Amino acid sequence: MTDTTQNPTAGLLEILDDLAALVENARTSPLSTNVKVDREQALGLVAELRENLPTQVARADDVLADAERTLADAHRRAEEIVATARARAIELVQDEQVVVQAESRAADIVAEAERRAAGLRADADEYCDGRLADFEADLGRLTSQVQAGRARLAERLEASSGAPRVRWDAVPDPAWPAGDEDDRRSA
Repeated sequence: MTDTTQNPTAGLLEILDDLAALVENARTSPLSTNVKVDREQALGLVAELRENLPTQVARADDVLADAERTLADAHRRAEEIVATARARAIELVQDEQVVVQAESRAADIVAEAERRAAGLRADADEYCDGRLADFEADLGRLTSQVQAGRARLAERLEASSGAPRVRWDAVPDPAWPAGDEDDRRSA
């Protein structure tokens, strides 16, 4: 299991690898493919995922914020260059060719700055999308494993009791005994 106190930057993929290893290395039940997983370890890894997910999303937000700052700096620099070019053009108003060249150069600089900023934003978006796609795939695999395990458990429970079992998550609103409701509210 990943120790986030020793390594606070443990990645989500490392935690998912630990969870997968926990399931893969779990002891099998006799005469079946079912495994026994240490509940505390599995819940600990899920807690680490919950704790680290905001960190990963914050990192993606930081990349996007850097791209936005770069774009703002490029616009500011471009505006400064345009202002400088205009001031210089006013000084050289007698020579129209100089004015035309200055405006052309300023437009080229603005266009280049906008191209670079758009490229940075696209790179940041691709990075974030890639990270989120990886996380979505990992969660999908984990969900499939959990559903398969629950289905096997339900089959085993049904086989042992002979009657179909109602899954706890399929009950919309369980009816509690009269005295228990007050006990639950005070807890």
